[in-house]
Amino acid sequence: MEVILKESVEGLGVPGDVLTVADGYARNYLLPMQLAVHATERNRRHFEHQKRVIDHQESKNREQAREIAGQIAGVTCTLSRRAGENDRLFGSVTSTDVAEALRAEGFDLERRFFELAEPIRELGVFMVPIKLHADVQIELRVVVEREE
Repeated sequence: MEVILKESVEGLGVPGDVLTVADGYARNYLLPMQLAVHATERNRRHFEHQKRVIDHQESKNREQAREIAGQIAGVTCTLSRRAGENDRLFGSVTSTDVAEALRAEGFDLERRFFELAEPIRELGVFMVPIKLHADVQIELRVVVEREE
């Protein structure tokens, strides 16, 4: 039976894919769970239109992310934290702290965009990767200095 996926299915495909699957699999799982629809001509046209709309929106999002990345490229965020001996911080600097520091610079990004592998626990200069879009990634320079 031919079906068009409405949602991503592990090991099967992504939304909009036209697949031939076993009748029982389609009838008992994909269709009742509303993960797919029958591959009729009307449904094909509908999904082609949806795909064009999604592609257009995706290109807009990509361009917007590139614009933001260009603005962030020259920015350096400075954070002041209490530190003990050997320049170790009391506590740590997390992606939330970096997002707040960037917000103070005029950029409103959610903390989920920051791909900080582990919290910063010492003084110094760090490059924090920011993934604005699947195709757009930039590194933000973060300076962690001793609080007076």
